[in-house]
Amino acid sequence: MADYLIVGGGTAGCIVASRLSEDLDVTVTVLEAGPSDKDEPRARDIRRWAQMLESEYDLDYRSVTQERGNSGIRQARMQILGGCSTANTMITWRPLAADLDEWAAMGVTGWDTAAVHDAFDRILAPVEPVADKDRNPYVSDVVDSARRALGLPARRAWNSDPDFATTGVGAGFFEIGYTPASHLRSSTSVHYLHDAIADRDNLVVEHGQHAERLIIEGGRAVGVLTRDADGNRREFRADREVIVCCGAIDSPKLLQLSGIGPADVLAAAGVTTVVESPGVGENLMDHAEGLIVWEAGADVPDTCATGWDAGAAVRLSEDSPARPEVLMHFPVEAVADHAVTYGVEMPERIVSITPNVAKPSSRGRVWITSSDPAESPSIDYRYFTDPDGHDEAVLIAGIRLARRIAATEPMANWLVREVFPGPDAQSDEELSEALRATHQTVYHVSGTCRMGADDDPMAVCDSRLRVRGVDGLRVVDASVFPTIPSVNPVGTIMAVAEHASAMVLADRQPLTAERA
Repeated sequence: MADYLIVGGGTAGCIVASRLSEDLDVTVTVLEAGPSDKDEPRARDIRRWAQMLESEYDLDYRSVTQERGNSGIRQARMQILGGCSTANTMITWRPLAADLDEWAAMGVTGWDTAAVHDAFDRILAPVEPVADKDRNPYVSDVVDSARRALGLPARRAWNSDPDFATTGVGAGFFEIGYTPASHLRSSTSVHYLHDAIADRDNLVVEHGQHAERLIIEGGRAVGVLTRDADGNRREFRADREVIVCCGAIDSPKLLQLSGIGPADVLAAAGVTTVVESPGVGENLMDHAEGLIVWEAGADVPDTCATGWDAGAAVRLSEDSPARPEVLMHFPVEAVADHAVTYGVEMPERIVSITPNVAKPSSRGRVWITSSDPAESPSIDYRYFTDPDGHDEAVLIAGIRLARRIAATEPMANWLVREVFPGPDAQSDEELSEALRATHQTVYHVSGTCRMGADDDPMAVCDSRLRVRGVDGLRVVDASVFPTIPSVNPVGTIMAVAEHASAMVLADRQPLTAERA
């Protein structure tokens, strides 16, 4: 029996477990389906992040057929301590005020810019500008061309730059979560849990425990039923709270398996409804990432921190809020797999730019189709289905901006010709067809258990991340975002986990006699 059960030792779960267990009078148990990352070099070296994708740790989810987008996307979700912070590039941004203002406008309270920025400042995982030794000369040229072609200011310390906070635009090498001298990634497991596990008797991590459903008694979450790799089941109990930190795909899956969700979804899956909550699994958001590829006239050096170390943040209108509408990445090594699948023959040397839709209007969903916890959930991103065509227009605009960068020196000096979408694709219709068929996820799925106002029937959680209709249950991960941040979200996830931890401790009540 623990005071708090943390379901999922991922990016958010590691922070919550660490912060709660700082009080030695509190007992915390983390249920993690995968092993520790402590002795896994691929998870610790940030340069090896791509080796974690499609590895033995990756759940490697797929979507249902997409109506207007790429149906061949593989959605990485990690079963290992540290979760997806063991398999990303840790591009870490301070949450932008314009994005947080949007949350407030939806009736969320307590998540104003000052509060969230204070939480961001408490993050223990180091975040550093890409070191000079890791700055690729080709990428430096792309940054220079972006500044010249698009009139963007140079950025180095984005997170402390008041001009970026005011304008939401810029170009430069990013700030990422790593230690430059060793390339140790700033996984929350490394910087929050490894030492805490060794030093604190009140903190336990149970590995190999796949959460199958929540145990709800008398309207209260009191535990979790798990299964190990051998099929053995165990019950873990919580005296105070169960905190679900399984991510934007698996948190709604677990809630639905436990009878919390849309009644029609639960009935179709053969699950008895405990709490009808129509928003569970809805509101799925992601950054759809476009692709443009050129043939390079010379080999690109392999110098890098992660290979995705720089980019540009662009607004399409001065009347828009102070945040990017297009967020570009300038990779060292072009990843053009989806274009190859589309039928494009690639030359030996290629380079690319990958602009994404920073504030998508399209909304998807995730849902269970079976009561069997071993079955993967169904995922429908519903990319480019917003009725106003905003997302499609932004993707096309991003490619046109990338072409302007490529036509400007010094990047232009590296290039031979455009390979994809190709110089013949000029109209919006031609670009849209090619880009929607080949776009990629940036693995930023979020919003599927969103928090919201008390009178919002689609809000799964209240502003303190408590699941409506069930006492003693919270969700803390990217699924609670009301809207997706316009920048890479890992910094926002970590800030949410820090802020949520403080909320949990502030809400702690003395145990009743019955539960003491």
